[in-house]
Amino acid sequence: MTSPVMSGNRRRQRSTRVLVAVLLLVLATLAVAGTAVTGSWILVTIAAVAALVLGAAATKITHTELLDSRQEAARDRAVQARAYADLTEARTAENVEFAADMTGKVAKRDATIARLEKRLGDAAAELADARRELVEAGERAEEAQRTADRLAKSLADAEERAGQAVVRVAELEAELDVLTAQIHALEAQARTQARRPA
Repeated sequence: MTSPVMSGNRRRQRSTRVLVAVLLLVLATLAVAGTAVTGSWILVTIAAVAALVLGAAATKITHTELLDSRQEAARDRAVQARAYADLTEARTAENVEFAADMTGKVAKRDATIARLEKRLGDAAAELADARRELVEAGERAEEAQRTADRLAKSLADAEERAGQAVVRVAELEAELDVLTAQIHALEAQARTQARRPA
C-alpha cells in the first residue's frame, strides 16, 4: 500500500506540475496581450506561436498528470483487490476449519449416542431378565414351601437388581437427553455459521 510520505510527495509533485502548466498559460496570455498592445504584426505572430508552444507544453504537462493519477488509482485498486482476496481466502479457510471441527464434534456425539443406546438396550435386557427371574422366583416360592427361605433371598436379590436396573435406565435416558440437546445446539450453530457471508 502507498505510504503517506510517498503520497504527500506525489501531491506536491502534482501541485508543482499543475502550477507550471497554469504559469505557462498565463505567460502565453501575457505575451500575446503585451504584443497586441504594440501593434506590430511580427511580434504578435511570434507571441502567438510562442503561446501555441506554451499551450501545447501546458497540455502535455496536464496530460502527463492525468495519466499518473490514473495509474496511481489503478495501483490502489489492485492493492485493495489483493487485500480483499487475502481476506476472502482467510475467511474461507476459517469456515472450512470450523465446518471440519463441527463435523468432528457431531461425529463424536453420534458415537457417544450409539454407545449409550447400546448400553440402554443392555440395561433394558437386564431389566427384562431381572423381572423374568422375579416372576420365576415367585412361582417357585408358591410351588415349594420347603425352599421358601432360599427363594425369598433369591427374590430379594432379583428385586434389588431390578431396582438398580431401573435407576440405571433412568440415568442413561437422562444422559441421552443431554447429549441430544447438545447435538441440536451444535447443528444450529453450524447452520448459523454457514449462513454468515464469506
